[in-house]
Amino acid sequence: MFSKIEIFDKRYSELNKKIYEPSVASDVNEYQKIMKEIHELEPVVLKYREYKECQGVIDESLELLSDSSADEELRQLAQTELDDSKKKLEELSDELKLLLLPKDPNDSRSVIVEIRGGAGGEESALFSAVLYRMYTMYAERKGFKTEVVNVNETELGGFKEISFMINGEGAYSRFKYESGVHRVQRVPETESQGRIHTSTTTVAVLPEADEVEIEINPKDLKIDTFRSSGAGGQHINKTSSAIRITHLPTGMVVECQDERSQYKNKDKAMKVLKSRLLRQKQEAQDSAISAERKSQVGSGDRSERIRTYNYPQGRLTDHRIGLTLYKLEEILNGDLDEVIDSLVAADRAQKLKESMEN
Repeated sequence: MFSKIEIFDKRYSELNKKIYEPSVASDVNEYQKIMKEIHELEPVVLKYREYKECQGVIDESLELLSDSSADEELRQLAQTELDDSKKKLEELSDELKLLLLPKDPNDSRSVIVEIRGGAGGEESALFSAVLYRMYTMYAERKGFKTEVVNVNETELGGFKEISFMINGEGAYSRFKYESGVHRVQRVPETESQGRIHTSTTTVAVLPEADEVEIEINPKDLKIDTFRSSGAGGQHINKTSSAIRITHLPTGMVVECQDERSQYKNKDKAMKVLKSRLLRQKQEAQDSAISAERKSQVGSGDRSERIRTYNYPQGRLTDHRIGLTLYKLEEILNGDLDEVIDSLVAADRAQKLKESMEN
């Protein structure tokens, strides 16, 4: 492990000198490329330097304790420092192992979230709107920007489906664990007898595709325009600005009618299509290691029931890691960090265990 980090440390020092070279400073692209690499190496290198510093303290303490001429008080101080440093060194070693785990290449990306009503009819659509509100409030807390792509609203204000973008560095690293089936248990607004109903909503989180990753032949696309419409079929505007794109080879259909501009709707729809195709491509690549993926927290299986929201008990339960929190109202108001941090920790622990076994 340490021989690998030594190479990182040397490279980090070289890059920090290189950014001050005139040829690099005058080349914006080269400068940004180097700064990105520095940013990627920095967490490991700085933690390693902290590790070496701690190891140095241990060596000094051992040297002092081996000196028979040292007075007792000094030896006691050295022993205390040795014990503390050994404990810290162990913690730093574990942190380095985590930092060296293979990173999800999508973690830094923006995302497209698709929420669809499942079992439960109108109640499911209403809960889709609740989840949309929760995610947008959480995104705002994290400094991300949200933008609706397409929405199919019901008469009561629920969503049969809604697609929206969450733009910002690292959005995927926080939202990727949300893919799956979300179950809600509550008394529906449409229920007059006060009985608790169970319904489900499906969430898919797609990393936004880069332009160079997914190439689409224009001949493979069928593009239709139509008038935007809201609940009950009422027209939002009188122009045919809404866009429907069909990808003929796969049969994928994407609609966007949020913008009044046909061009903007087409641009958004293409982003969604590329992200879906990227997801399909990655799932095909991952099929060879599907057994391993299923053992991980963030498998992204949209058919898996991942979470239950129980309103009468004010309880949220994440079934993947056995997490139960009695703070449902706060979570639905965008306070998702405790849930997501627990999922991140469980995912890392699983990957660390697998890396040590291999």
